[in-house]
Amino acid sequence: MTSRGTDGWTAGGLPAELTSFVGRRQDIAEVKRLLAGSRLVTLAGVGGVGKSRLALRVAAEVRRAFRDGVCLVELAALESSGVLVQAVIENLRIVDHSSREPMDVLADHLRDRQILMVLDNCEHLLHECAVLAATLVRAAPGLRILATSRQALGAPGEQTMVVPALPVPGMNGQRPGGEPPERSDAMRLFAERARAVVPDFEITDANRETVTRICRGLDGIPLAIELAAVRLRVISAEQLLSRLEDRFGLLTTGSRARLPRQQTLRALIDWSHALCTEQERLLWARLSVFSGSLDLEAAEYVCAGDGIAAEEIVDVVIGLVEKSILLREEHGSMVRFRLMETIRQYGRDQLRESGEEGELRRRHRVWYHDLATRMHQAWFGPDQVTWYRLMRLEHDNVRSALDYCVSTPGEAEAGMTLAAALRYYWIAADSPREGRGWLDRLLAVDAAPVRARARALCVDARLAVLQSDFGVAVGLLAECRELNRELGDDGITGAAAYVGGLAAVLQSELPEALDLLGEALECGRATGDQMLVANSLIYLGTARSLLGRADEAVDSFEECLRLCETRRERWFRSYTLWTYGIEVWKQGDTRRAVEMEREAIRLKEPFKDPLGIALCAEALAWMAAGEGDGRRAATLLGALEEMRRAFGGPLFGHLSDYHDACVKAARAAIGDRRFETAFRKGATMTPAQVIAYALRADRSTGERPRDSSPLTRREMEIARLVARGMSNKAIAASLVIAQRTAEGHVEKILSKLGFSSRVQIAAWIGQQDLSVDEPWSGGAS
Repeated sequence: MTSRGTDGWTAGGLPAELTSFVGRRQDIAEVKRLLAGSRLVTLAGVGGVGKSRLALRVAAEVRRAFRDGVCLVELAALESSGVLVQAVIENLRIVDHSSREPMDVLADHLRDRQILMVLDNCEHLLHECAVLAATLVRAAPGLRILATSRQALGAPGEQTMVVPALPVPGMNGQRPGGEPPERSDAMRLFAERARAVVPDFEITDANRETVTRICRGLDGIPLAIELAAVRLRVISAEQLLSRLEDRFGLLTTGSRARLPRQQTLRALIDWSHALCTEQERLLWARLSVFSGSLDLEAAEYVCAGDGIAAEEIVDVVIGLVEKSILLREEHGSMVRFRLMETIRQYGRDQLRESGEEGELRRRHRVWYHDLATRMHQAWFGPDQVTWYRLMRLEHDNVRSALDYCVSTPGEAEAGMTLAAALRYYWIAADSPREGRGWLDRLLAVDAAPVRARARALCVDARLAVLQSDFGVAVGLLAECRELNRELGDDGITGAAAYVGGLAAVLQSELPEALDLLGEALECGRATGDQMLVANSLIYLGTARSLLGRADEAVDSFEECLRLCETRRERWFRSYTLWTYGIEVWKQGDTRRAVEMEREAIRLKEPFKDPLGIALCAEALAWMAAGEGDGRRAATLLGALEEMRRAFGGPLFGHLSDYHDACVKAARAAIGDRRFETAFRKGATMTPAQVIAYALRADRSTGERPRDSSPLTRREMEIARLVARGMSNKAIAASLVIAQRTAEGHVEKILSKLGFSSRVQIAAWIGQQDLSVDEPWSGGAS
């Protein structure tokens, strides 16, 4: 088994460090030692002690030892244990459209892989994480799991390391003498974070003892030190120490049940809370209903009222950002905000004590119900990619809203309409399994009005069909149609006919498919549902093509393309071009067919749609084999083998004859040995390399290769390092040049190629390395 790399269909990779990592050399070495001897290691400790940062730093340092990469699964935002396994599948980017149990899918995927999985913030799903870890380490000999939790998981074979606070002179066994106090990890961390708000801050003879006493008073807890250091924006170190001592003096009369370090952190957050204005405290508590990140508009809707007007939210958010309570994140042109998990839990405690939690969660659900509805209404239009990217960022909040609907009496209808409105998102995000899971749970409540239930049943059936779970889909559609008899809703009638028609196409029941898809098309036109019209035309054209009714098929495809182009959308157009391209190829125009498949891939790229891209790449393999380019066909088939396993066979069953003919033709063209060699090379490709290979000039159709590279030899060297995922700092270290020089080279590369991101450089490098005249000779770098 070869690596797919961190941008692949296997490993989710690690986030960039936004602030410097200070110290912990001995702790890093100890975690590495434990990982070498145990397949499950848990880093335990109080909130804020630095478990997550330590785990991520260790993962970054040992990632080269794991052939198939590192996967980070952040669990803090998961409200429900029901999506734990799905979250792991999602982070590993596993493509599986079967109806198997998620745990079986996950175990099978990991069985032959060497991966380090980081499970971060397990404490609220302790039992579920223990079961998950125990199951996976038994199934996958090459898997290592590094977990973080406030307590041990309790799983068999687990090794636990209690993460200590940072060493401070005069405590933690550190003697005051020896090396200068400012060299201790706690003091260094305080100084670095202080410089972020007071750029000229230094530890000097005048303030050394004060800073030492601050760090000692904070027990060396990293989060506490960071929260305290930010206060230097408005007060001196001496004033900070005085206030800390007052705060912790009051603490001694409080509860003795907490451990000293838990008391310290709680007191520090209490102090940060006390320094906030009344509006800031109120907003802090209300923001705790969000999972993951949020944008300003969501905060204004959910959190306004009873003490904070909507127009005041932005100023209160600014205040919380300045106090380091709320973290600011940039996602392209979007600015979002996030509460650190310890801070969020503190806010949730405050919210519960206020009695507002139920109402705030309801408003949170209302916002995401409305957001999903607006996305569905706008999906068939020019803002499709923007909506998709937004919903990817909001996925944790969507889960939280759906969990509220499942667990709260009277919310089943809202949950069904929310989950059903996300039908295209579940498909585009390659999450039909999760969509089905939510719909199944909501339908089991059985308390929604007939119309909402009928629509939910139809969407559930649609997702089941995409997983080839045809037997279940039949039952869901039967109940949907039965409920619709009393409603007479043409929209539901058409949607059910479409799902039945799609199932018939996939099972090669083509006459039935024509009848059902024709009915769906009529309903779509009658109700003005253009998405239903587009969907019906795509597979009506496909069924006609398979039946040899070429002219009628072309008419369907052309009508669909005109409709899509009028609306300036990408999703339906890409699937139309995929199946239309196959019909054009069958008619003998290979060059045009190849370009149609490539255009479909380009349209799909923003969605990271692995199924759609694989379908197009498979069609390109057939076309290459038909033109005698067996090597290219075999390489593409090898690149798609993992996807075929996810389907348990051909990507779309009704096209299996073309796949078999392709394999036979490619073997005949180049011989079995060369076929196997090219197939294995394809199997090592990352998704970016598959796309680059599929889009490059094709010898078999007489195309000319791209012009030579506009980059210098040095720039090409640096571009290749960028493609390997290296930062400017790492590139500088590798080439022994200044970081500023490396940054300048990267800027020149972006400018010369007309690109705006490092991801584009990586894809371009893939195209250069897989050029027509140079056979590709390696796996993922």
